[in-house]
Amino acid sequence: MSTHKFATQALHAGHDVQANGGTRAVPIYQSTAYVFKDSDHAANLFALAEPGNIYTRINNPTNDILEQRLAALDGGIAAVVTASGTAAIATTLLTLLRAGDHIVASSSLYGGTYNLLSVTLPRHGITTTFVDPSDPENFDKAVQENTRVVFIESLGNPKLDVLDIKGISKAAKAHKIPLIVDNTIATSYLVKPIEHGANIVIHSLTKYVNGNGTALGGAIIDAGTFDWTNGKFPEFTEPSAGYHGLVYADVLKEASFIAKVRIEGLRDYGSALSPFNAFQIIQGLETLELRIKQHSKSALALAKWLQDQKEVTWVNYPGLDSSPYKALADKYLPEGQSGLVTFGVIGGYESAKTIADKTQLFSLLANIGDTKSLIIHPASTTHQQLSDEAQKTTGTTKDLIRLSVGLEHIDDLKADLKHAFSLIKAKAEA
Repeated sequence: MSTHKFATQALHAGHDVQANGGTRAVPIYQSTAYVFKDSDHAANLFALAEPGNIYTRINNPTNDILEQRLAALDGGIAAVVTASGTAAIATTLLTLLRAGDHIVASSSLYGGTYNLLSVTLPRHGITTTFVDPSDPENFDKAVQENTRVVFIESLGNPKLDVLDIKGISKAAKAHKIPLIVDNTIATSYLVKPIEHGANIVIHSLTKYVNGNGTALGGAIIDAGTFDWTNGKFPEFTEPSAGYHGLVYADVLKEASFIAKVRIEGLRDYGSALSPFNAFQIIQGLETLELRIKQHSKSALALAKWLQDQKEVTWVNYPGLDSSPYKALADKYLPEGQSGLVTFGVIGGYESAKTIADKTQLFSLLANIGDTKSLIIHPASTTHQQLSDEAQKTTGTTKDLIRLSVGLEHIDDLKADLKHAFSLIKAKAEA
């Protein structure tokens, strides 16, 4: 399948029709466990001496097809799916890191991820330095002796800043630490971080990959390009106490990380994806290319329209000529810049809340990437747990409204926003 185009792989990769009963559609293997042929067969599975299914918390045939498909689309060697995007991030970091380790991360992150790194992980002895991601040298300067991970989002949420993945990758490589890229907003159709030097890619499958707001899911994709034997990751080169003395680097080579995620990470943290959700996500993945193209087209058109509205004080979308990220968007996202648009309005915080309350086609909820258009005021919702300073560094201003532009007709979306704008205007004139 590696010679086929994105749309073809999204429909076929990972699904051996004959091995799955001749099914054209991917089946749902809704089983928690699998019968062993005998005790020797079971022992071989647990010893990794032969492939096969043991327990759905670790692997499942439906999930396996989704994993193979996602790895193919991102150009990785293998993938593991999880119960959510947050589970993918947490499982990745807890598989790699131990108490005393340090992360260098972009300050431009989704609020939940920022909170994980700034509040939750320090309870486990893992600390993070957040840096302005606009200059790759900031990552280089923040690396400490105990730094073990560089973490970024390819397209920040909600700041919508396009990061120089190649430049940041160069900084990570200089210090022999892996670069992890959350690629949820851009998706693997618009940018493949592995091609630009990323070692591990994360997706919240809940968003654009699924695309219809029906199923939670996450994915961890291993590029297979990082040298885990460089001396900074002894858990890959020394006998594993968590898996009967297995030395990952000796046995699993370039697949050491993704294997450890599965046989220790999924086993111990329990972040397994439901096979039914995997099935739902596969249905969405099949049309990802078509949808993300239209999301991007409509988002750009709406952003240009917003620039001309007198109630709007500023507009942020990477595809706009006025965007400070336009040059990087042209480099990394030439096929489109995804479906998120942010803007501010006269009246600031309260007016922004009014608009979020009064739209009708734009649904007020905490999600992105749906076929339906969505709206939220992050400062009062998704990012409210952050301090004012943290909100500022993540790009969450008090007046910021985030749109996830869906697949409705653009004229109807404009009319919906125009009506909401009239309400803040009337309020201001009252």
